Amino acid sequence: MEYINTCPELIERVHEVGFLPLLESGIKGYSAESMMAEECRYTVFPDGSWEWPLWQWKGSVIREGDCVYGKFFAGKAGFVSREWWPDLYNWRRSLYPAPEEGSIEDTILLILRENDSMITRQLRAACDFTGKNMRSRFDGFVGRLQMACRIVTEDFVYPTDKHGREYGFGWALLTTPERLLGKEACLCPRSPEESLSRMIEHMARLLPHATEKQLLKMLR
Repeated sequence: MEYINTCPELIERVHEVGFLPLLESGIKGYSAESMMAEECRYTVFPDGSWEWPLWQWKGSVIREGDCVYGKFFAGKAGFVSREWWPDLYNWRRSLYPAPEEGSIEDTILLILRENDSMITRQLRAACDFTGKNMRSRFDGFVGRLQMACRIVTEDFVYPTDKHGREYGFGWALLTTPERLLGKEACLCPRSPEESLSRMIEHMARLLPHATEKQLLKMLR
């Protein structure tokens, strides 16, 4: 595959492969980071500032690329094209049953649905996870809901300095896939097992050097 030099090329690659982890995936050469051209990789300048086009493009890919972003690959973030989203959604929902009524995960989803979308720290505060060591515990629940394809990232929100310039790594703006894509885009005519087989076959053709164990780890 050719190296990626621009945001439109990254969008094209997501649609080409269907599933694209952002960073290291456990499969050599298979991540957006490893596919970047040299000049588009993370760079730190002498004054301490940094540039990372891949990180800065994430929001644009979600908004303009007709795809989904979240922690979908063994708890690590990445993109899924709209074409392949119904199969991943179908398979993951079979692995992760709906949260029990009144559970913490159920409460997180209820609050998020009531507000349409929220940045992570707003959602955490609304769920009253404000005490000591609560942040990592809350992130664990949200991460599980993303693996279950019940929460996705809608965009990234950046703080601004006194000159109105954005800075930092940004905050994830979370929502549900049904709100982001619509319920119809989440429907799949196959059984969960058929969806898994279809995804495995696709990935095996794409990554002939990967083992079945590696592919299953990424898709489970």
